[in-house]
Amino acid sequence: MNQLLQSVAGPRVKLAAETAADLMTATPVSLRDRATLQEAIALLIDKGISAAPVIDAAGRPVGVLSQTDLLIHDRRRAAAAPLPEYFDRDDLTTRGGEPLPDGFQVECVNQTQVNELMTPVVFSVPADAPVQEVVDEMLARKVHRLFVVDDAGVLVGVISAIDVVRRLRT
Repeated sequence: MNQLLQSVAGPRVKLAAETAADLMTATPVSLRDRATLQEAIALLIDKGISAAPVIDAAGRPVGVLSQTDLLIHDRRRAAAAPLPEYFDRDDLTTRGGEPLPDGFQVECVNQTQVNELMTPVVFSVPADAPVQEVVDEMLARKVHRLFVVDDAGVLVGVISAIDVVRRLRT
């Protein structure tokens, strides 16, 4: 019976890392806490990431901005948005009174800052944290990423669930 279970279970998998530093992506892409919503969206899309740490002027993580945070904001804003103002294109002119050129659009600029949208909780570990502690922390907190900070609390890396999976070996 024991042999049957072993063959069904397959080979054992090990994590080829010892510390958080072995798992982390160094110098992660981050957002300043005063960045605008538009800047944040552009960064996430351009870098192809689903979330980014938010840092203060000293480089210390103060929160996380994820796609979920953006969706929550968008839903709240849509529910509370007043009816839009519509303009007839003929009513819009340049300062000199000339008709607007083809392709001109009126855009409502959203000045919302990242610090208004972010999740203001940061789960972090030191670079020398053992990998078992890192994995246990991610599981216990039910998070997809942990931040790695130095002794001064400055962000030096990020560990995502995919970083852990990449280091699995048979």
